[in-house]
Amino acid sequence: MAKVELKKPVVEEISEKIKDAQAVVLVDHRGLTVAQDTELRKKLREEGVSYKVYKNTMMNFAFEGTDFEQLKDLLNGPSAMAVSATDPAAPARVLYEFAKKAKALEIKGGVIEGKFYDAAAMTDIATIPSKDVLLSRLLGSMQSPITNFARVIKQIAEKDGEAAPAEAEATATEEAPAEAPAAE
Repeated sequence: MAKVELKKPVVEEISEKIKDAQAVVLVDHRGLTVAQDTELRKKLREEGVSYKVYKNTMMNFAFEGTDFEQLKDLLNGPSAMAVSATDPAAPARVLYEFAKKAKALEIKGGVIEGKFYDAAAMTDIATIPSKDVLLSRLLGSMQSPITNFARVIKQIAEKDGEAAPAEAEATATEEAPAEAPAAE
């Protein structure tokens, strides 16, 4: 009975982390040096991703009855869990980029917005730019035609502003000869 009571807070901690999670990615972290692990944790924190090593049985209990129950087949060997509540692609992106340098890090798979993805699919998801980058690209593409339109209008206005005095002179010159013969 004492063992169950000791495990309960850990299961509750995991449950709390995954409650509002948009993504949970599992990795095998065996072989990472302390320096690499520290660097990985720092990069994940910068992206708002929580990362922690838990016992597989604890994660299995916490995953029961949730979308993340799909991960139970990956809970073998040492596992660490990366969780994001804000950017669904952030854990995959950071882990994938880090795994390029640290070959010991192996992405097992994950659940993103309720759908299971294996390690190969996680690689594809990792190449999706962040939400901020996508929004800035969208705004840039929307802003470009407006900026070009404004530039054209400004050029027309400047051209019309220069043309107006020239037209006034031309009109005055055209009117003057017409009046001159009538005066003779």
